[in-house]
Amino acid sequence: MHIPAGLAFEEWEHAGCQLSGLLNSSSWWLGDWLVYGKAHYADRYERGIRAAGLQYQTLRNYAWVSRRFELDRRRPALSFQHHAELASLPVDAQETWLDQAERLQWSTKQLRNAIRSERESSSPQPDVVAATRRLAVPGNRLHWWHKAAAQAGIELEEWVMATLDAAARRVLENTDRQLSLD
Repeated sequence: MHIPAGLAFEEWEHAGCQLSGLLNSSSWWLGDWLVYGKAHYADRYERGIRAAGLQYQTLRNYAWVSRRFELDRRRPALSFQHHAELASLPVDAQETWLDQAERLQWSTKQLRNAIRSERESSSPQPDVVAATRRLAVPGNRLHWWHKAAAQAGIELEEWVMATLDAAARRVLENTDRQLSLD
């Protein structure tokens, strides 16, 4: 990109806004492109991904967000990243957060902080956090878990906690059911 010498601030600012819009749109375009490719060229779409020259995981993340937000649910006033922050949530929660972020003109960081704040206030807070425990995990499993967390659009630690909480809940509910049947 060539930026001419003596460019007025307003022109420079306008160019930044246009570039930002292109960047936001390109994430959607690439995600939609990959979703289409997987649906129509399942046997060859990986070749297309390589030809695009982008990181495979980056494209997969774009596609995941694109699948989670059909065209009619995408908010033009909010960035792709706003949508990515919400992609792992149920649709009704996504809509609630999108409405709020749009109304309050939140940045992605403000949206992320609001979600985190709500999670912290709605989940039971133990008086004392348990000491960190070490768990030996074979490398292939760790890689697999990282991949699952990335596909869910969340950090590994959050994915591990959510997965373990869900497993514990299932086991305890099944145990409670068995006890009530006895």
